[in-house]
Amino acid sequence: MRRLPSVLWFLSAALAFSGCTKRETPAEAGIRTQTLLVGNLAEPRDLDPQVVTAYSDMNILTALFEGLTVLDERTARPLPGVAARWDISADGLVYTFHLRPDACWSNGDPVTARDFAYSFQRILTPAFAAEYSYMLWPIKNAEAYNAGKLTDFGAVGVTTPDDATLRLTLERPTPYLLAVAAHNTWMPVHRATIEKFGKMDQRNSAWTRPGNLVSNGPFTLTEWTPNSRIVVAKSPRYWDAAHTHLASVVFFPIESADTEDRDFRAGQLHLTYDVPVSKAATYRAQSPSPFRNDPLLDLLYINFNTTKPPFNDPRVRRAFSLAIDREAISRAVFNDIWPAAHSVTPPDCGGYNARARVTADFAEARRLLEAAGFPGGRSLPPLPLQVLNDNRQPKLAEALQAMWLRELGAHITIEPSEQKTWLQNQQTMTHTFAVLGWVADFPDPVTFLGIFTTGNGNNWTGWSNPAYDRLIAQAANTADAAARLELFQQAETLLLAESPLAPVVFRTRAYLIHPAVKNWEPAPVGLHRYQLVELKN
Repeated sequence: MRRLPSVLWFLSAALAFSGCTKRETPAEAGIRTQTLLVGNLAEPRDLDPQVVTAYSDMNILTALFEGLTVLDERTARPLPGVAARWDISADGLVYTFHLRPDACWSNGDPVTARDFAYSFQRILTPAFAAEYSYMLWPIKNAEAYNAGKLTDFGAVGVTTPDDATLRLTLERPTPYLLAVAAHNTWMPVHRATIEKFGKMDQRNSAWTRPGNLVSNGPFTLTEWTPNSRIVVAKSPRYWDAAHTHLASVVFFPIESADTEDRDFRAGQLHLTYDVPVSKAATYRAQSPSPFRNDPLLDLLYINFNTTKPPFNDPRVRRAFSLAIDREAISRAVFNDIWPAAHSVTPPDCGGYNARARVTADFAEARRLLEAAGFPGGRSLPPLPLQVLNDNRQPKLAEALQAMWLRELGAHITIEPSEQKTWLQNQQTMTHTFAVLGWVADFPDPVTFLGIFTTGNGNNWTGWSNPAYDRLIAQAANTADAAARLELFQQAETLLLAESPLAPVVFRTRAYLIHPAVKNWEPAPVGLHRYQLVELKN
């Protein structure tokens, strides 16, 4: 056999070597290009900060927009955002925000105090029907304007002495106002863009599409391929762009934790939204492990429609709540990742820990159901329980289905659906009962207890109780911190007794994270500032 000439041998060897070289995964390429790949659960409903209500949608908004303040991830304390600083009057009723002179929209326009005033008027306009409009109700006359009792926005406590100064006059001292100001509902929108694609009070217009959206955050929207991915790129016009490390972030709407897990292990993701419960123990045993389980102020609960039989009867609602063995569910369904919830508010929520508790009491549950006219579950029709079609809620529903059949004689059907439908059915009150979650908007009990007041845009139970409303209103008008928390204790006791909801577990943030992801801090309200994140080998 003849030997190959030396040059031919070298070329042949080089080709053979290159053929065996490991191909770069998207995650590896992302480290090189500073592109963070994030699993984000669901297709966004919208990217309008004044329309969005889902946590997974808010997760994208934190990259695109910025409010007067931002929240420190680890402590959830407010920090300067678009407002470089602020002054608070001695009586706590007037907040004067001084905006950064270098704050710009992604098209180069300056961000002004008038942008915030316009945005606040938009979300409070009755025709806009924003579910989260109550986040601005601490402002003087904001609630009255939102309810249509006032038609002159000039009477609302929002003034703009100049382009760099926003002055807010409040109805009452609001100790958590600076934290609320970081919420997406307080984020500004670009007036010219809104009105180019529709009216001020028009929802679901084309202004949030790629090429149209003008934002003021650290990233800009470059791609939105429905049910595939959303891409945001570093904005050179963001006031602190020099300290934004990532070039881009890609959000993938992956509803299945099993799919996310496979994608992560295949090098398709740097961060997952979730982790399969069945694999949590395996990941925990690894060292080092990509598994993290961060604390979160988050409740998973049963949301009863109190306007429909049989859940218009508080005895029936309480019976179903008392027939839940929460410890068994935490252990069997969630592999002890999510602890049992015996109250509506999570532990240590702004220094508050609930005294009132609900625990399993099967005998009392059966007694209440019999008193309501359904002994042993007789005469109860099959009840449809709506759940999100993810890897956890259907399993939870199956466990509840078995408990309620065994303890109450109740027959439950399970109706899974995608996130948009699941949320819409509850917003429009077409559900009978459903599994629902709530993540704190800021670390204070009012973020949980306040949503169950009459007329609250996120009260999807239909429940209304004047005594409860008075307690929450009293708390809002109470300056003494201890007295304020005591009013919340009374309100939560009443809420658990009436049972428009049944707490099940407190969720934590359990997920997988690539070791190259740096500066990803545990966040009690779950939202991160992507401009702080780095990718390093």
